[in-house]
This record gives sequence, C-alpha cells and structure tokens, in this order.
Amino acid sequence: MSGGRPRAARTNAPPRDIPATGLAAPLNPRRIAALLGLAVLGALVGIAGTLVQSAWFPGGLLLALLASAGLFHGGRCLMGTQPGALAPAAGWLISVIVLLGGRPEGDYVFGNELGLALFMLGGMAIAVICATMSRSPQLGADSGRPGK
Repeated sequence: MSGGRPRAARTNAPPRDIPATGLAAPLNPRRIAALLGLAVLGALVGIAGTLVQSAWFPGGLLLALLASAGLFHGGRCLMGTQPGALAPAAGWLISVIVLLGGRPEGDYVFGNELGLALFMLGGMAIAVICATMSRSPQLGADSGRPGK
C-alpha cells in the first residue's frame, strides 16, 4: 500500500454470505426426490398423451399437449428453477420415444404420421418454452415504485 495508510472498508459492498442457488446449490435429498417424481409423472403424461392423441385425433392431440404444458409449467413453478420443467420433459420424451419404437408385429402406438409429428414437435417446443421462460414474480414482492 502506498502512503502507509490503511484502507477503509467499503460500506456499499454486497454481503459475502449469498446462498448458492440452481446448480450451484448443495444437493438436497428432497429436491432430488421431487425431480425424480416429476420425471415419473412426465413419463405417465407422455404415455397417456400418446394414447389420447392417437384415439381422438384433433381434440385428443390438443388435450395431450395441454396436459404436457400444464405439467411442464407446474414443475417449473413448483421447483422455481429450470430443472423443474426439464425433469418432467425428460420423462415425457423418454416414454414417447420408447412407445415410438413399435412392437415386433410391426405396428406402433401412434395412429398417423401427422399426429406423431405434431405431438413430438409440440411437446418438445412446450418443454423448451417452459424451461426458458423467466421467473414468475414473487407474491408480495416490492415493485420498487413508491406508492404501489
């Protein structure tokens, strides 16, 4: 230090004890169990959506995509992070790909190619939208504007 004078501590410095969030947070067994539960729920919604969209083509496809969107968005809101939407999306995608494989007899669960394409692309697009959307505002949070 030049001048031999000690420096004064900064008074406007942010606190150093900021808790880690997201992927930097320490492992939490309850959080891992919740994500695994969401992945299983995503697989169940994928199986149900596959059966519904092929049975009632136009309406069933919309119903299956709405159920997927509700699960992905609900997982994101429940967990508050991107893995909350990605865990059910991963379960959904794995179950749909397994059902896409077909059976030894040559037939498969999907009714037609148009429904298959719309269900796969629509579900993946919804998963990406839910995983990349910004955080929802916290209830009771200060808006930063006086008088509001």
